[in-house]
Amino acid sequence: MVDETRSSARQAWLDSLALQAVVYAWPLYEMRRMLAATSPRRVEGAGFAGDGPESPMRWCNTFIHTRRLLRAGTSRVVMPNNDTLYTNAWLDLSHGPLIIDVPEMDERYYVLGFLDFFTNPFAHVGTRTTGQRAGSVLISGPGWKGEVPARFREPGRHLVSATPWVWIIGRILVDGEADIANVAPLQDAFRIRALEDAVADRETGPQRFDADCDPRAPLSVGHFMHQVNAALVQNPPPAEDTSLVGGFGRLGFGLPPEMAARRLAEPEVQAALARALEVAGGLLEEGRRRTEAEPRQCPRGWSRSNIVQGENYGSDFLTRAFVSRQAIGALAPEEAVYPRCETDADGRPLDGAHRYLLRFAPGALPPVNAFWSVTLYSVRDYLLVENPIGRYSLGDRTPGLRYDPDGGLTVHIQHDMPLDADERANWLPAPADGFFLCLRAYLPRPEMLQGGYRLPDPERLD
Repeated sequence: MVDETRSSARQAWLDSLALQAVVYAWPLYEMRRMLAATSPRRVEGAGFAGDGPESPMRWCNTFIHTRRLLRAGTSRVVMPNNDTLYTNAWLDLSHGPLIIDVPEMDERYYVLGFLDFFTNPFAHVGTRTTGQRAGSVLISGPGWKGEVPARFREPGRHLVSATPWVWIIGRILVDGEADIANVAPLQDAFRIRALEDAVADRETGPQRFDADCDPRAPLSVGHFMHQVNAALVQNPPPAEDTSLVGGFGRLGFGLPPEMAARRLAEPEVQAALARALEVAGGLLEEGRRRTEAEPRQCPRGWSRSNIVQGENYGSDFLTRAFVSRQAIGALAPEEAVYPRCETDADGRPLDGAHRYLLRFAPGALPPVNAFWSVTLYSVRDYLLVENPIGRYSLGDRTPGLRYDPDGGLTVHIQHDMPLDADERANWLPAPADGFFLCLRAYLPRPEMLQGGYRLPDPERLD
């Protein structure tokens, strides 16, 4: 009996440790997947990084650009936006600092969001921080002690990453399809150079690396652990997390491959990690696999999304993991906020079987200094929904909106196309089943950041 009690207590301890470790490491897993999925296999002028399109070799230290607004079926990332063109890059700072050159942007809003490999949004370059004029920033990795050139000693011009690998997710505002041709030359003017090449005024080519990840592989203990340990080799945890991660070594985290394999070969460790992945996955999915037999339990009306309050998540590892799974690359709140709504004004889950009104009273549109939009996503996959008019969001730049006689704005959210012309002009198409809304408010004003502004809840009509 005593042996059984000890065994049960030991397994409970392993289960608890495994859940903590999996939640802590989930962002590393997601970043490895994103690194493999979004870094280019081939770049113009350099060809394939490997021996062909199936090679795991990729290019980094080079910008890649989307040339079209995202539509249904075209995003690798959950909750994509339909307001901007993306200009992204993966940086490897292990060989030294890099210079990021940005072009003159006139009055067009843009931002480059910098994520370290633990998904902390540690820096932003763009309209709010560095302004609209052409310029450059220096970014260095952990431990670099070189001399910073004078022009990068101004505030915001020298960025320091806590990890050698960094993901830049850039957004450039586009006023509809017709404006895309004006943005492409701006995208092409972004460039990345090594510090010594920038000083000598010469170009730097892209760098090869082995992605060593199939982003389409199903989640399993072996796949998860391989990706996380590969990430920890290249991106050691911050000093304040060293003891914590060291404790996870009992499960194989942060160990050399042979030692990790021995840990994973222990049946009780395998069982604990398998349970932890299942439990953590349920926590982070937040109902993405809901069925009609399992009614959705949602916060009533609009709720502030789980986003970082500052440049890192600190010890809030669950929020960090949640954002990495549901909204990786989310900007800091000073740059943008993303309130979400999953229920109507009476607390019932939003569903395309019903029709809804979302009415902004006169003078009560979202208070922003850049732009705002309401985007609709399916609860099935958190992606945009195909619809007959190709409209995935509605906001302050949507052409042809019809305002109410009192100056307010009424948005019609439903599956079937409205018969009335005014309602069609303000129609945000919904799927036939469950959906949710996300407000994107860029450069939010203080009343939105501090909670003084309240969004209207959708009113169900039938």
